[in-house]
Amino acid sequence: MPKHEFFVDMTCEGCSNAVTRVLNKLGAVQFDIDLSNKKVTIESDHNVDTLLETLKKTGKNASYLGDK
Repeated sequence: MPKHEFFVDMTCEGCSNAVTRVLNKLGAVQFDIDLSNKKVTIESDHNVDTLLETLKKTGKNASYLGDK
């Protein structure tokens, strides 16, 4: 499965919990959250647009950084 890296403007544990919640709802993803660097690495067959839109559902600023 391809790995993608995203910036998500997370400032606290609540923010990372929101990211975890939306990604778990999407399903078929494995992910790692780096709160201190505000990065989320996602391993998934979903396309980048779907992943980015899902991350934006947290209400946080999110952008695609590239393949990992």
